[in-house]
Amino acid sequence: MATGRIGVTPTLGVRWSKAPTGGTTSLSGLDDNSVSLVYSVGYEQVYRNGTLLSRGNDYTATTGTSITLIDATITGDIIEVFAQQLVPLADAISKGQFTAKGTLLSATAASTPGVLGVGANGTVLTAASGQATGLEWATPSSGGMTLLSTTTLSGSSTTVSSISGSYNQLYIEVYGATWDTGDDSCAFQTNLTSALTNRRIGATTVATPNTLETVITGLDDAVQNQKRTGGNNFFAFTFNNYASTTDYKTWTLWGSYEGASSGGRVISMIGGAASDTAINSFTFKTGNGYNLTAGTIKVYGVK
Repeated sequence: MATGRIGVTPTLGVRWSKAPTGGTTSLSGLDDNSVSLVYSVGYEQVYRNGTLLSRGNDYTATTGTSITLIDATITGDIIEVFAQQLVPLADAISKGQFTAKGTLLSATAASTPGVLGVGANGTVLTAASGQATGLEWATPSSGGMTLLSTTTLSGSSTTVSSISGSYNQLYIEVYGATWDTGDDSCAFQTNLTSALTNRRIGATTVATPNTLETVITGLDDAVQNQKRTGGNNFFAFTFNNYASTTDYKTWTLWGSYEGASSGGRVISMIGGAASDTAINSFTFKTGNGYNLTAGTIKVYGVK
């Protein structure tokens, strides 16, 4: 006949195994495997050399931490106790507490679970000491930079198009570029059709119609091409008001590259475009359109 207790759920706890010295009647503490003897009274099973002992006839167990044998052990005996502990059903988590997709359990006080429903799309979980569960769903704070795309350079030119206009600023990195033929200047283009201007820091303004092409050429006192196999370059563009359809655009460029004949070079430029067209594409190529063999463009949106 099956027996049990209303309001509790028995769960298997530990297996306690010991070879006590001869003449032992009291069992407690650690076994031979450093496992503590702990059980719920009435839910233990005691074995002596593999034979199940009878509760009350062969042993007594009333404390939850010790067992007394009626007959003392002899040398070589193995005593095993299969100990079960009881968990009140009130302490168990019920699947009924998860009432909807995204539901979370969070304590409202010590040993007091609470339910927090899922937040609205796009919100984030944050600590909130004023809330019952200590948590709340909130709109992310503004700011930060989000990677929009990563593109490997290839072919005669590489274009990143359909750039999201959901950000305040556009930040673009181009690095590791190499190509298959001669040393050459690098060219950068956007989709703008109005004339752009660029200015070397401390130098004079140079008109560059329609594109940012050959922006590296002529950055120093003499024209300097980039070494085609070097790959030791990094260019970073920042475009302000890039998504605006009413404001002019300004941009900055800084970076470094390996010159074809005179080692490392650094660059720093500023520029602008008298255009109210949104920037939504960016192209990298060489001045002569050589085939690109390596390199990466990363586009970030900045809040």
